[in-house]
Amino acid sequence: MTDGTGDIVIQSVGVIGAGQMGNGIAHVCALSGFDVKLHDVNPDRVEAGLASINGNMARQVGSGRITEEERQAALARITGSPMLADLGEVDLVIESAVENEEIKRNIYKELCPLLKPEAILSTNTSSISITRLAATTDRPERFIGIHFMNPVPVMELVELVRGIATEDTTFETSRVFVDKLGKTIAVSEDFPAFMVNRVLLPMINEAIYVLYEGVGSVEAIDTAMRLGARHPMGPLELADFIGLDTCLSIMQVLYEGLADSKYRPCPLLVKYVEAGWLGRKTHRGFYDYRGETPVPTR
Repeated sequence: MTDGTGDIVIQSVGVIGAGQMGNGIAHVCALSGFDVKLHDVNPDRVEAGLASINGNMARQVGSGRITEEERQAALARITGSPMLADLGEVDLVIESAVENEEIKRNIYKELCPLLKPEAILSTNTSSISITRLAATTDRPERFIGIHFMNPVPVMELVELVRGIATEDTTFETSRVFVDKLGKTIAVSEDFPAFMVNRVLLPMINEAIYVLYEGVGSVEAIDTAMRLGARHPMGPLELADFIGLDTCLSIMQVLYEGLADSKYRPCPLLVKYVEAGWLGRKTHRGFYDYRGETPVPTR
């Protein structure tokens, strides 16, 4: 909807992509009072996403973070939307599809004609140029990066990233929206991988090089960083949690976008992705998750 000045007031949100990030975004939006439509090209993933939200909210009730009444009210605000056209009347769309620029462009091509003119289109990309993505849409001035951290219900930060064409009203409306989610905002310039992943992913990539060169084992590297640098999770365990395909995609964006050899993806990371060992989501990565406890694979 719009206010008296014609500026949009966000009341409804469409989320594209029902994976871990997408269902987490839908989760926090619904808990914060927004009506949410959750879409995925695969209807089964929408159902799985809704089930994950239900379970995650139940855990929040169990830990006392929310009440059962709040959970029920939030779940009632979320609708699974198998058709992209279902998002036509929302005030804000957050695209959270796979980290692949061509896939994102194709989504925007299909989505933009369906949206009302005043709707804001945003992306949850963790590394791709906001300016470049915006230029493929019919509303670059109403396009912005809203980058959530994983897992969304737990992590307190959101990176807001303006493209070169993003209007002030789009930025301010998005800032107010993120404030209502109870998240802390860090504003980043539109450079490859923004701030968090520009620092985090080269560290993970370097840890993989340390493994690749035989300096330490998976277990030794993760223990060293947990106990020696006070990281809550070792870098290889974290890579498995993020998804090794996502880690590789971000390193490739950094390497190609900044043309600096220090961002070259480790060949061992490439090999794991080629093997389909992508981490937790495929049950094998730097650890094997198929048993009762994770076992290092190297």
